Amino acid sequence: MTAISTQWMSVRERSSVWTIRLMVWLSLALGRRLSRIILLGIAGYFYLGNTTARQASRQYLRRVLGRAPRLRECYRHFFTFSSVVHDRIYLLKNKLHLLDIEILGLPALLEAAREKTPIMLLGAHLGSFELLRATGKLHGVDVAMLMYVENAQKINAVLESINPDAARDIIHLKNIGSMLEAKAAVEDGRLLGMLADRGLGAGKVASHDFLGAPAPFPHNPFRLAALLGCRVFFMTGLYIGGNRYEAHIIPLGAFPESDKMGGQGDRAQQQALLLQMEAAYVTQLSRLCQYAPYNWFNFYDFWQSNKTSSMASTDNPP
Repeated sequence: MTAISTQWMSVRERSSVWTIRLMVWLSLALGRRLSRIILLGIAGYFYLGNTTARQASRQYLRRVLGRAPRLRECYRHFFTFSSVVHDRIYLLKNKLHLLDIEILGLPALLEAAREKTPIMLLGAHLGSFELLRATGKLHGVDVAMLMYVENAQKINAVLESINPDAARDIIHLKNIGSMLEAKAAVEDGRLLGMLADRGLGAGKVASHDFLGAPAPFPHNPFRLAALLGCRVFFMTGLYIGGNRYEAHIIPLGAFPESDKMGGQGDRAQQQALLLQMEAAYVTQLSRLCQYAPYNWFNFYDFWQSNKTSSMASTDNPP
């Protein structure tokens, strides 16, 4: 095990508040179809202007496609990310009718929620996490998202101003009381959501084979799920194209409630289950990256093949 790189946490946002507010205004004034034309230029601008993100995109696409990516495929990667961020505006405004959303695996999640079982939804920087929050509301499921937001304060401040209620669904990581807030949310019957493909530096990571090469994945999301005795589901909202999304909800397993844990044998069993669940998570992540390859939004050297390289932010257009 080794410490995970956290350089992505300190990268400055490239967009200005004025630019973000203008894009939000145009998106709401012109509607989704017309304002998407602007995304063609935005994606091109960031593709040409951010060398580190462009190199990372090519590195990832080479792995997931199994060959060197073409120029149009690299651009499509950036355009897909821009599309997902753009649609976040409409999801925050509860304009789900503008999107064609298919939800796969919802019955198992709703059944677990009815049983009042603590539930952890583990996602990745893959597709749209906002889609899960918005569609969950439609089905009476409240999700509290544990998020690190410090390196995207501008865009998050603007987007939260669109729907102030959405900010109440966020538990800020790196806050001293964040774990207590997470525990309180579970006790209140809310589901927890967390992106589990990046570490914050406070914990260790395990190396798992991801798209043909070892990559570091943090333990802490799974340790939190184990501590709270959660049933764990993989979650993601994949952008398919046009106005189409697919939400995938996949059961990964369940941790026993902590008050039912006994001696050292039980704890060893829990550790084995944790590692097994991590591996299942990476397997699903790999599968869905191959299914929808342009939805992966970690625009930095995820495999840490060059640990001195600069990292690019992916919480605002790269």
